[in-house]
Amino acid sequence: MKASRLALATLCLTTLAATSAFAQQGGLRYSITVTKFENSAGWSGRWDIGDAWGTVLTDLLNQTGKFIVLGEKDMRNEAMGEQDLAASGRTAGGNKAPVTGQLTPAQLLVKGKITHVQDDTAGGRGGVSFGGIRVGGSGGKGEVNATIYIVDSTTGQVLASKSVVGTAGKRGLGVGYSGAGFSGDVEGFKNDNVGKAVEAACGEAVKFLTDQLPKIPWTGSVVQVANGKVYINRGAREGVSVGKNFVVGTSEVIRDPDSGEVLDTNVTEIARLEVTEVKEKLSIAKISSGKATGVKKGMAITPAQ
Repeated sequence: MKASRLALATLCLTTLAATSAFAQQGGLRYSITVTKFENSAGWSGRWDIGDAWGTVLTDLLNQTGKFIVLGEKDMRNEAMGEQDLAASGRTAGGNKAPVTGQLTPAQLLVKGKITHVQDDTAGGRGGVSFGGIRVGGSGGKGEVNATIYIVDSTTGQVLASKSVVGTAGKRGLGVGYSGAGFSGDVEGFKNDNVGKAVEAACGEAVKFLTDQLPKIPWTGSVVQVANGKVYINRGAREGVSVGKNFVVGTSEVIRDPDSGEVLDTNVTEIARLEVTEVKEKLSIAKISSGKATGVKKGMAITPAQ
């Protein structure tokens, strides 16, 4: 059993290291937000399982480096409340006062339901700590099943869905989650096999979400053309780097004439761009091929193949 535990502990730490390296590699990123998962399983404990799921999934998505992770719905509502308060004139103004119209929009939404919870845990303690990350197990068994959906925020279309399962038991090991952000007893979550099962299920969910990215179109727009330079509304935040190549052209949305649903979006190539300078939310590119005079403000960009 000791060998099995050591192997699983090594696997947990190796996964964390790989995630960190993957985040450093960069890549084109999508803005994404997670909604609180509905607890359809009826499970209740010392902590709120729907809140915990959203907190852990948001954290793990952020660690991948493949997403611009926005605050959960309640955080964004709080931000909008602060903006509305500042705009009302009842607070002191200044450069640091929150302003409206600058919230980053989410391209992708993640939502879902927790459909089943098996809770045979005794809530025991134990484990080993490595640099603040606890690896350990508790008595009993926990299992969490959930169905997740990736939704296009523009069309409301479900792009992909999957049922994920996380388990933890007395012979298993879990990576202790040290963050807060959900209702209830954080220590109870960390020392509960259902809590570790939530972590495992969220890990499976993140792998599924990242696997879907090649199938989801990544787009941007031309915001200005001046002095032979093309300015696009994607920058370092979105993973754009110097030397990156894009196709720029006119975008045509194909809709179902009966329902108005978006069926596809085609970009007719006018020219190709090569990025020469990158800022946080903006990139500057030169026209590397094609019809330079045809590139206009508002045109769509997509990664060159």
